[in-house]
Amino acid sequence: MRISRTAPWAAGLAAAALFLIPATATAGPQRTAAAPRAAAAATSVDDYYAPAAGKTGAALKKALHDIIKNQSTVTYDGVWNALKVTDQDPANPNNVILVYSGRSQSKNTNGGGVNDWNREHVWAKSHGDFGTATGPGTDLHHLRPEDVTVNSTRGNKDFDMGGSPVAEAPGSYTDADSFEPRDAVKGDVARMLLYMAVRYEGGDGFPDLEMNDKVNNGTAPLFGRLSLLKQWNQMDPPDAFEQRRNQVIFDTYQHNRNPFIDHPEWVNSIW
Repeated sequence: MRISRTAPWAAGLAAAALFLIPATATAGPQRTAAAPRAAAAATSVDDYYAPAAGKTGAALKKALHDIIKNQSTVTYDGVWNALKVTDQDPANPNNVILVYSGRSQSKNTNGGGVNDWNREHVWAKSHGDFGTATGPGTDLHHLRPEDVTVNSTRGNKDFDMGGSPVAEAPGSYTDADSFEPRDAVKGDVARMLLYMAVRYEGGDGFPDLEMNDKVNNGTAPLFGRLSLLKQWNQMDPPDAFEQRRNQVIFDTYQHNRNPFIDHPEWVNSIW
């Protein structure tokens, strides 16, 4: 395997222990719902996840769903400005980091042209046919900036190992039915997909998104491969960029969190 990061889950979690990390957001969200009072009042990660304490398996998944479903929403147009904040390059506030490419690129080059960046749905929107509807289609926890060409290459493929190198995305590979992201974001990808499988359970007008252990899922509301994504979650623990992103989404936009960034050990507790 081409995985270079082997630190244990505990590495990088200290920064997620508090909600007191200041958000650097400068662009406001376009919301279609009021900020949930419970989330806004929470003062620590432990408080936020208190209803899930001590649970495992299906009970933990349900408890987390009930927590994170309380969120504000962002319009699809609003996603452009949100990503300029959530994915800002820590070394250059004028740029964003492209998720698969790893490239730092001007925030102002978003669009549909060659070498522009656009809105990548890590849970491909055709997997459940939710399109760009407000909800899963605009959920910032799985939307990331990416080069237009690389985004097209990834398409709606499931995630797996191997294939041919992807131009403009060093360390990424693809074949006919799968995509392998660069090592530095393998865990990020896993945690984004697992968030979606917990957040969207079919109870609010959207499909019940679920994980499975195969590729080539087509338009079914399924994503794989689960066994490999679990490995990626363990081998690439949350880093400062991912933790800051989770915090900004909570503080400024959706007011909900990705539980697997705060508690990556919960992946094995559920699946």
